Amino acid sequence: MTDKSLQNDPFAFPAPDSSTDGAPVAEQHVIAANPPFANNPHLPVLVYRKGVVLDGDDPGSAMEDHFQRNGWGYSWRNGIFNYHHFHSTAHEVLGVAAGTATVELGGPGGPRVEMQAGDVIVIPVGVALRNIGSSPDLIAVGAYPPGQVWDLNTGDAGEHPRVDRNIEHVALPTTDPVLGPDGPLLTHWGIAPA
Repeated sequence: MTDKSLQNDPFAFPAPDSSTDGAPVAEQHVIAANPPFANNPHLPVLVYRKGVVLDGDDPGSAMEDHFQRNGWGYSWRNGIFNYHHFHSTAHEVLGVAAGTATVELGGPGGPRVEMQAGDVIVIPVGVALRNIGSSPDLIAVGAYPPGQVWDLNTGDAGEHPRVDRNIEHVALPTTDPVLGPDGPLLTHWGIAPA
């Protein structure tokens, strides 16, 4: 990282890439309310450095397949919006299949996460994010837990209290999109094993 503005940001620096057993480590970041963004102080954002191994000629498909094998689907491929937005009806996994991106979490002034190919962020319902800079070759892949269909909100006053009610009723996922039914998301989000 060369951006001096990120050197004092504890969210911008990666934790170790993997645990002693080789599995990716989940960094946890609790994102407090930052009006007009509710965020989600109850469920941490999880960042997996090198969370998905991108083999083959089509890294986007490799990432989509990885999420699908772990129970997260309805995937898409594109960039990341450059304005603050959030979902009030779904949790989201967002992975970088190619290129790099810096994502700001939680609204203006929020923590920044530098992402590169293979990195994954699991974003709890309600947490705002935006792309504040990316390489021209960025390919992002998003996916969602079964039965959750995303909406798009930008923090406009007219979105409340609807989005607040939606957020309260979104079910927790049953699997970790990176490490499956035994992944750390279940522990970090307080989900009992099935």
